Amino acid sequence: MASKAAPSSRLVFCLLISAAVLRPGLGLYTVNSAYGDTIIMPCRLDVPQNLMFGKWKYEKPDGSPVFIAFRSSTKKSVQYDDVPEYRDRLSLSENYTLSISNARISDEKRFVCMLVTEDNVFEAPTVVKVFKQPSKPEIVNKAPFLETEHLKKLGDCISRDSYPEGNITWYKNGKVLQLVEGEVDINFKKQIDPETQLYTMTSSLEYKTTKADVQMPFTCSVTYYGPSGQKTVHSEQAVFDIYYPTEQVTIQVLPPKHAIKEGDNITLKCLGNGNPPPEEFLFYLPGQPEGIRSSNTYTLTDVRRNATGDYKCSLIDKKSMIASTAITVHYLDLSLNPSGEVTKQIGDALPVSCTISASRNATVVWMKDNIRLRSSPSFSSLHYQDAGNYVCETALQEVEGLKKKESLTLIVEGKPQIKMTKKTDPSGLSKTIICHVEGFPKPAIHWTITGSGSVINQTEESPYVNGRYYSKIIISPEENVTLTCTAENQLERTVNSLNVSAISIREHDEADEISDENREKVNDQAKLIVGIVVGLLLAALVAGVVYWLYMKKSKTASKHVNKDLGNMEENKKLEENNHKTEA
Repeated sequence: MASKAAPSSRLVFCLLISAAVLRPGLGLYTVNSAYGDTIIMPCRLDVPQNLMFGKWKYEKPDGSPVFIAFRSSTKKSVQYDDVPEYRDRLSLSENYTLSISNARISDEKRFVCMLVTEDNVFEAPTVVKVFKQPSKPEIVNKAPFLETEHLKKLGDCISRDSYPEGNITWYKNGKVLQLVEGEVDINFKKQIDPETQLYTMTSSLEYKTTKADVQMPFTCSVTYYGPSGQKTVHSEQAVFDIYYPTEQVTIQVLPPKHAIKEGDNITLKCLGNGNPPPEEFLFYLPGQPEGIRSSNTYTLTDVRRNATGDYKCSLIDKKSMIASTAITVHYLDLSLNPSGEVTKQIGDALPVSCTISASRNATVVWMKDNIRLRSSPSFSSLHYQDAGNYVCETALQEVEGLKKKESLTLIVEGKPQIKMTKKTDPSGLSKTIICHVEGFPKPAIHWTITGSGSVINQTEESPYVNGRYYSKIIISPEENVTLTCTAENQLERTVNSLNVSAISIREHDEADEISDENREKVNDQAKLIVGIVVGLLLAALVAGVVYWLYMKKSKTASKHVNKDLGNMEENKKLEENNHKTEA
């Protein structure tokens, strides 16, 4: 157990202290220790054979010694001096190595190991260095925002509990910030804790920011010395909100559409590229020189075609900074004449027009009873088949939802028209009488028979199509009879009769009524025949003219030949007469 040094030992030590010598070859030895660790200091002296005891001391700044530990070579006992700052912290081994636990800054001293013999004192000094790693630096007191072209404090970088003191460096985007007058100003200060003797370093940065610093990271670091050399610790990044003035204004149309049509609601949005962005603007509508003060949006509801034009916005305090956009409000008008329900008589003429007025070329489609027509309808002479529901539709393909349509319901009326036909069955046992009726509204057909004969079927009727249908009966008359067909609608009552001979008498059958489709085919065939006949007549006429010209030329040539032949005969007779006269 450690105890205080004996008086006799102290007396011997005091007598020999004046004769203490430093062992040759021993230089100054330094022990580095981290704050809070155990400091281990070997004695660095060879233990002499006649050693009496070993002792450790440290030197005060004025050079006076303070003894702290004693160990006898014979009793193997350790005694520690009553030094308050080292109470319960010392340990002296058998080889006179001194350990000091829980290293403090105040342990930075010059310690001396002393080995004492009867005739000499040997000393070996050791210098203790204590290092304390500072806390990770952090940026505090950060500015809420920075303004361009203004030198403003960005923040403080602080690192605590360092020994020895560290050095703080500022970085922007990883590059060291150097002092620049009027742009970068750095103030460094340090404080020491009187109790722990640890340093706290603070560095304040004033910085003149630019727009290029937006989203730039700022950091700081502390560089310090430790037992193993120099080290650096970096702070977390800090990004600052950079305020800068608006340099450009833009205008948008919301919601973004490919095209705007009448009835739409549109919102104009004005934006400035400054930070913070402007909150108010002046909006200029087409034809209005004075701006309308509003927030960054201005809404127009139920726009009309006269809203087409250039829209502008500008800053409140800088009207020259302006933006504009052109808006076209598309429109589509349709006028159908006539429209609604129209009633006409068969054979009447009916001009129909569908007039379109639009902001650009529009497509027009005609439908009749939900079937698309190839062309617009035109009626020079109405037929029953012309009746129906007509729809004129138009649209702007480039403008979503811009469509218009109007309808015409055409009713073609006509008084009942009747044509009766008869046909004898090949067996000769019956005759079929058909009453063809044309008219609208649909006429009702009624039969009347005058005479005797059996009626086989009196109820068969064809479908009513395009204002036409027929009713037929089959009879076997025993004598001549008269059949009367009555057709009646809201316009008129029409009656027609047909005499039918007895079944035993053969008579000429009348052809059935030609249907519309067959009538068209017959008309086409008639047109073809007429065309052929006209072509043949023209060909014959041309051939006749050619033949006449040929004959005329032939007769003229014959006259010339006969004349020449007569002249030859006359010349011959003249020659003969001349010969006779000479003779």
